[in-house]
Amino acid sequence: MPQYLSPGVYVEEVPPKARPIAGVGTSTAGFIGVVANDVTMPPQPGKFQTDKDGNVIKDDKGNPVAQPYTVAPANQPQLITSWEEFKTKFGDFQAGNKTLAHAIYGFFNNGGNRCWVLRVATATEVDDLSQELEKFEAIDEIAIVAVPGAIAQTQHTAIITHCFKMKDRVAILDGATSSNLDVSAIRPVGRSEAGSYAAVYYPWIKVFDPVTQAQDYVTPPSGHIAGIYARTDGTRGVFKAPANEMIVGALNVSQPISKAQQDGLNPEGINAIRSFDGTIKVWGARTMADEAHKEFLYISTRRYFNFLRESIDAGTQFVVFEPNTPALWERIKRSVGDFLLNQWRDGALFGETPKQAFFVKCDAQTNPPEVRELGQVITLIGVAIVKPAEFVIFRIEQTTGG
Repeated sequence: MPQYLSPGVYVEEVPPKARPIAGVGTSTAGFIGVVANDVTMPPQPGKFQTDKDGNVIKDDKGNPVAQPYTVAPANQPQLITSWEEFKTKFGDFQAGNKTLAHAIYGFFNNGGNRCWVLRVATATEVDDLSQELEKFEAIDEIAIVAVPGAIAQTQHTAIITHCFKMKDRVAILDGATSSNLDVSAIRPVGRSEAGSYAAVYYPWIKVFDPVTQAQDYVTPPSGHIAGIYARTDGTRGVFKAPANEMIVGALNVSQPISKAQQDGLNPEGINAIRSFDGTIKVWGARTMADEAHKEFLYISTRRYFNFLRESIDAGTQFVVFEPNTPALWERIKRSVGDFLLNQWRDGALFGETPKQAFFVKCDAQTNPPEVRELGQVITLIGVAIVKPAEFVIFRIEQTTGG
């Protein structure tokens, strides 16, 4: 309490009773892929190679020899915010980085704007992804994880386990190529609680390859799909399922999927990529959750729940070490309630009124004396998350006139 020693008007800044909670980012991706040590790197503008005496080296025609960029070190995540930046750290399309390059190009081309890329020098290094994935644990902003072309059971298991452990990110998995639509081959890992943090996509897509000039180069779709996640987050919100969305840059699919064939894939948590009159679309929105955890059947539900948890956690850090009193409980309810109210207004929560869409309870019932003695403050939050309209059914009845 300040002391007032002389008469006058005193204007003071008063801290707000409730601090606004800002939504965390949801579209930053983390990629792991092969980039050989000897890839050809592009030249640095205005920089030239010099000899030991510091003289500029020239070619046979007398032109200065450009100094190329140095490939980024292996096993060290690099923040990438554009395709041009990727080229300066990992090189342009070429044999030594082709799968990863197509994935990153597809990511930015489909709406992605920020990702972390970790390169390994050889394909054998991605057989066991545990060490590489550990490097992503310290990068809190990563919300999507993809290893383009990783289709082995051990690889899928490692990626899913990482996301389940972190609980703030989801995995986009490439389904294995299988012409006979064998579910166990496409999705080598079974459905589970951990699988609610992963979505698998099939088949692979065909794109233009600038190296061979081929119009039908087959590449894994995970990079493009990650871009669609980011695009949907930006245009609609993380609560919107990233499905019924066009894959920019995809010219065809490696394996056509009919509606009847998808009937056998969709219930197994395999999201089909299909061609509709030449337009390639993502036509599925499911996770690999099992029946015991079907509340997270849809990838949009899982990602939105991750978003809520991270946003509320980050936005209520001011509570720590505050006096555990009814005044604090009211501040918590107001902060969380205002955040959820905005979510409801954005269409992320189901209900005609805020009361139907969510509740926040923090009072003497949730914080009895024995809880307060432990230094804890407990808040109960309930939300009604909107689910995607996966099956749109119109029942048409013929009636007589009159």
